[in-house]
Amino acid sequence: MTTKRQIVELAYASVGLAGFMYDLQPEQLELARRILDSQMATLNIKGIRLGWPIPSSPDGGDLDEETNLPDWALESTYLNLGIRIAPMHGKAVTPDYKASARFAYDAMLISIVQPVSRQMPAGYPLGSGYKTIIGTAWTTGPVDTLTTSNDELEL
Repeated sequence: MTTKRQIVELAYASVGLAGFMYDLQPEQLELARRILDSQMATLNIKGIRLGWPIPSSPDGGDLDEETNLPDWALESTYLNLGIRIAPMHGKAVTPDYKASARFAYDAMLISIVQPVSRQMPAGYPLGSGYKTIIGTAWTTGPVDTLTTSNDELEL
C-alpha cells in the first residue's frame, strides 16, 4: 500500500523539487501532507470515495499512514498535489503538466463512475417478443430506487 509520504515525494519529484539537488524539509513535507488531506477531503465531499483516511483535524494526520488509495487513483492524486505545491516554491507548472493531471483525474473518474439505471414509465408496450398469459402487455410504473444517505456524517 502507498503511504502519504510516498505520494508527497512523488508530487515534489513530478514538479522538479525533489531528488539529489533539493532536500525536502520536514515542514515542507508536513504542509504538503495537510494540503493532500484537504484535497482528498474535497473529493470525499464531492462523492468520490477512494478509501482515504481523512483525519479529524489538520494536525491529526501522519506522513507514514497507509492511504488505502487504489493504484488507478495514484497518478491523479500526486499530479494534482504537485499543481498545488509548486507555486509555494516559486515554480510554475507547464500546461502539459496540467493537461496530464486533468487527463489522470478524468481517467480516475471514469474508473469509479457507474451508469444510472433508468426505468420506463408506465404505459409503454413491452414489445412483440413479450408473450403474456395473464397480465398486461404494457409496462407497469417504475419501482422506487434505493436512496443513499450522507454516510452518517454529523452536520
